[in-house]
Amino acid sequence: MRLRILVALGALTLAGCSSGEPSHAAGSTPPPLPSSAPAHTASAGTPRDLATGLSVPWAIAFLPGGDALVTERDTARLLRVTPGGKVSTVGKVPGVSPAGEGGLLGVAVSPTFARDHWVFLYYSAASENRIVRFPYLGKGVSGVQTLVGGIPRGPIHNGGRLAFGPDHYLYASTGETGRGDLAQDRSSLGGKILRLTLDGKAAPGNPFGTRVWTYGHRNVQGLAWDTQGRMFASEFGQDRFDEVNRIEAGHNYGWPVVEGFGGDRKRYTPPLLTWTTDEASPSGLAYDRGSLWAAALGGTRLWQVPLSAGGSVGKPVARFTGRYGRLRAVVTAPDGSLWVSTSNRDGRGAPKQGDDRILVIPVT
Repeated sequence: MRLRILVALGALTLAGCSSGEPSHAAGSTPPPLPSSAPAHTASAGTPRDLATGLSVPWAIAFLPGGDALVTERDTARLLRVTPGGKVSTVGKVPGVSPAGEGGLLGVAVSPTFARDHWVFLYYSAASENRIVRFPYLGKGVSGVQTLVGGIPRGPIHNGGRLAFGPDHYLYASTGETGRGDLAQDRSSLGGKILRLTLDGKAAPGNPFGTRVWTYGHRNVQGLAWDTQGRMFASEFGQDRFDEVNRIEAGHNYGWPVVEGFGGDRKRYTPPLLTWTTDEASPSGLAYDRGSLWAAALGGTRLWQVPLSAGGSVGKPVARFTGRYGRLRAVVTAPDGSLWVSTSNRDGRGAPKQGDDRILVIPVT
C-alpha cells in the first residue's frame, strides 16, 4: 500500500485516526522534509510471543518488579503477566459494562507505588466512563474508589488511555462518543486529555483551572513522552486523516472543525503528521530509543516515527505490516523492549490461532 505521509514543518503535534474505516478522500502532500530531518536510528528486532490466548488486551502497565498489569476490554479481567510469560488473573473489575468500544480500558501504576500501592483504571460503566483506583497488594481487585465519573460514554470513541507523565500527574484521554460538539465544549469531559492528581482532582497548573489539559480531540488512544519531557498523542481521524500530535497545555486540536491539516492555526493546533485512516487507525503510543512507536489497528502494523533531539520528525517506517493483524497497545518495558498487544478478537479482526497475544519486540 502506498504510504501517504503529511508532515508539518516545525509543528510538534500528533493527532488521530479512525477505527479502520476506508479512506474516502486524499489530501495534498506538503513539501518534503529538509535533509536535516532525523533518520530512523533504532531498529526493531524479531517479535516473539510472550502470552497467547487473551481476549482483547487493551492496555499494559508495569509494576516496579517488572511484571505487567494488562486489561481485557470485553471480559473486564485485570491480568498479571510476568516477563517470562506467566499469566494470572488479578480479578474481574466490578461495574464494567462492555459494549461496542467500551469496557475495561486503560491501566496505570502509581509512580509512588512502593509507598501507596495505587493502581488506576479507566472503564465504561452502564451510562458513563469512569477513572478509578484501588490498592493492589498482590491479591484481587477490591476497595475500588471512583475518582472521576460522568465522562461521556457511547458505543464508539470512549478514549480510555491512562499514563503518568514525567511530572507524576495522571493523564487520561477521553473520546467524544461520536458527538463532535463535546470536543469543543471545555465544560464537558468528552474529547479531551485530562491531567489529574492521584486523588482525581485537577492538577496544579492546569490551563483552565479544571481537569482539562487539552481539548478538540476526537478519540485519543495513545499517550507518550520523550526523554525531553515532550508529550505526544495518537488520535483516530474520521474518514481522511489519523494524527500524531504534540500535546501542549491549553491547546485546541480542532475536532470537529478540522481533521488533519487546515483551519485557523491561531485557534487550532495542527498535527505533527497524519496518515490516511486505512494505513493507521492508531491506538497505543510509546517512546523508545529516539522514536515514537504507534500501534495501528486498521493499518495492521507498528509505525516507527523517528524524532530528532529538537522534536522534529523523520519519515515514518512501517514495521510488521499485516503479520499480526490489529495492534492495540504498545509500551516500553523496563528492559527497553516493546510489549505490543493484538486486538483481533474485538469484532473487527480475523483471529488466528493463539490470538489475542502480547508480543515482545527488542529495540536496538
